[in-house]
Amino acid sequence: MAQDEFRNEVTTDEKLDVLEELGPRQFPDCPTLCSDSGPPDGGRQAWATAFGSFLIQFCGYGYLNSFGVYQDFYTRIYLTNQPPSTISVRWIGALGFFLTASGTLISGRLYDNGWFYHLVIVGSLLQSLSLFALSFAKPDQFYMIFIFQGVLTGLGVGLTFGPSMAVISQHFSKRRTLVMALVAAGSPLGGINHSIMLNHLLNGTVGFAGGARASAGLVSALLLIACLSMRTRALPTPTISFSKVAQKCSRDVPFILMTAGTTLSQIGFFFPTYYLQLDSIKHGIDVQFSFYLIAILNAANAVGRCTAGIIAVYTGLLNLTIASVTACGVIILSMIALNNIFGAVGIGIAYGYVAGTYISLLVPLVAILTPDLSELGARMGICFTFTAFGALLSGPIAGALLSPQYRWLIPSLFSGPELLNASANSFGNLMEWEDLPAAMALSRVVPPLGARFGGATHTASLFCSAHSLASRCHSPRTDLMSVGEERFID
Repeated sequence: MAQDEFRNEVTTDEKLDVLEELGPRQFPDCPTLCSDSGPPDGGRQAWATAFGSFLIQFCGYGYLNSFGVYQDFYTRIYLTNQPPSTISVRWIGALGFFLTASGTLISGRLYDNGWFYHLVIVGSLLQSLSLFALSFAKPDQFYMIFIFQGVLTGLGVGLTFGPSMAVISQHFSKRRTLVMALVAAGSPLGGINHSIMLNHLLNGTVGFAGGARASAGLVSALLLIACLSMRTRALPTPTISFSKVAQKCSRDVPFILMTAGTTLSQIGFFFPTYYLQLDSIKHGIDVQFSFYLIAILNAANAVGRCTAGIIAVYTGLLNLTIASVTACGVIILSMIALNNIFGAVGIGIAYGYVAGTYISLLVPLVAILTPDLSELGARMGICFTFTAFGALLSGPIAGALLSPQYRWLIPSLFSGPELLNASANSFGNLMEWEDLPAAMALSRVVPPLGARFGGATHTASLFCSAHSLASRCHSPRTDLMSVGEERFID
């Protein structure tokens, strides 16, 4: 009997050894056999994956954040047959953001099914080739630019955006918050780099074709390094029924209010990002200095994202969300008075900071309104798909209101109050919802810094302890300060 048990143990060990040796070949999405000990929280492969994820954000969302440079260049020089009143130029950047955000609904589900490498490789190739193809567009060829930069680049970024952040949870647990903050910093840092580089290339002696190719070469090289660096280590997890989650969301009033607030806010949110540089130049501010305004805005954006989690501990997550959205609306209204360098820099710094704060709070806000953490990825995909429609409408509406005479008053009076409306009506009503005490208690828990990427399930584990706390909140009179003092961090 003892010999049989020993033989069975040996056989099991031998099977595990064989599986470990064959794992990389039999399961391409699982190069390393996972153990019950959880993520390694470090090591060469883990940090290499984090570095690759950083590069994906640097080249993806970071490139989209620099579209204000293209907006200025197309409007003043390259697409002069498309005045702002036709709103066509602005569809390019708006569609890129729309496809990136809405793409998380698909890429998140594919990632859960083990398609990580397919998503990253195809998305990187699509973004790289589309940027090279962009360089062949001639002046006033709007539809070529629209297809290459708006459609194809947006699709490429949308495929890589969520999975590159989701894979972090497979390698880090205790350090996950820190690592995700560092990875998410790739987006604003990319915006700084690309905006400065593109301004000097497009408006210098290199010109549009050479500048687009140089930019595409940089992006392609970095994306290649990213694809070679990132690895998964967990087998695909079973997916839940998306239709059932959608039905639950349609009856979840707090979730509906939150989604409505994020969607409404996005309609006016991108006005400074895309028009601050053009606004400054049209008001007589030095052109060479104006080229750095998008970089300044992105630098402040990075600071806002990194400090949002710290501030939310003391103010509450929903309180800080309402404050940041309100501040965004007020700053946009202040653009009416922009007429000098100091005003332009002040608006860039202030708006970049509060916008970064708001963006970094979106995923934690969805998480505290998710009763079942297994649904978190699907709920984020649903929320950010609706949010993408708000981003899609933002620029075209502002462009139509701007008119060929560049009347900055009207789009400012539209975009600013739109954010104030989202803050007061949607987020404000969410604050007063009577069935929200548990979620409001969680608003004092530190959210993951920089965790703002939807459509994937990586944030679920970050909020496990928080939702465990929610189950113990039986009274609307929960002591929020005591909850905040616990400060659950991975």
